[in-house]
Amino acid sequence: MIMALNGKNAIVTGADSGIGAAIARGFAAAGAVVGVNHVGPEHAAQEIVAEIRGRGGQAVALKADVASESDVRAMFEAFIGDYGRIDIVVANAGVQQDAAITQMTLEQWRKVLDVNLTGAFLCAREAIRHFIEQGIAPASRATGNIIFMSSVHQRIPWSGHVNYAASKGGMAMLMESLAQEVAQRKIRINSIAPGAIKTHINQAVWSDPEKAREMLKLIPYGRIGEPEDVAKAALWLASDESDYVTGTTLFVDGGMALYPAFRANG
Repeated sequence: MIMALNGKNAIVTGADSGIGAAIARGFAAAGAVVGVNHVGPEHAAQEIVAEIRGRGGQAVALKADVASESDVRAMFEAFIGDYGRIDIVVANAGVQQDAAITQMTLEQWRKVLDVNLTGAFLCAREAIRHFIEQGIAPASRATGNIIFMSSVHQRIPWSGHVNYAASKGGMAMLMESLAQEVAQRKIRINSIAPGAIKTHINQAVWSDPEKAREMLKLIPYGRIGEPEDVAKAALWLASDESDYVTGTTLFVDGGMALYPAFRANG
């Protein structure tokens, strides 16, 4: 099995750190031209681009706020203007702004839904428009490929994080509805639902031995995931090796979504 992306062009949102950066590196190593999207200062994205280029790959930094319709359109237009087409989009950008429901502000609610869910919608809509206009990709069996970055919390309720859990629950139905709508056009749409992954968002937990031990109680497989675990799954979904897969969520979570507290019959 060879999961090659030679001749394909991909945009990965939120690719300047964590899971997005690992996916960008993995796609570039597999032969894709990668747009490394970021919204903050450019230096982190440029470091990823420089690393990819230093290894013989092709990448470019793309600044855009995925919650902004005009930014998303401009990002796609710039990338396609330079590279001719778009074949793969990974809607990975996401944020958390946690609070108990009695303390959560409307701004916190809207920010998380705007980035996590509306951002995924805007990127998917723009991608699908271009996929349809371009037609079947020369280097692929599909017209185009979208991967949403969801979470185990599309399934597992999460007290104190209702905005985040709602955004990922909404993403699950967004993905399945879009996959149903465009499958006949040979456009594949899937999601990845990571569990606990070692990124900066939860570094305070996995870098603390006691907190890490508590987290491991929620992970039957016995380890906290690495960004590369998710990147490998994304590479498979982006490649023709998964050509018959659409409308599916792939859980990459060490079994967290299996409700391990019930191992002893509850």
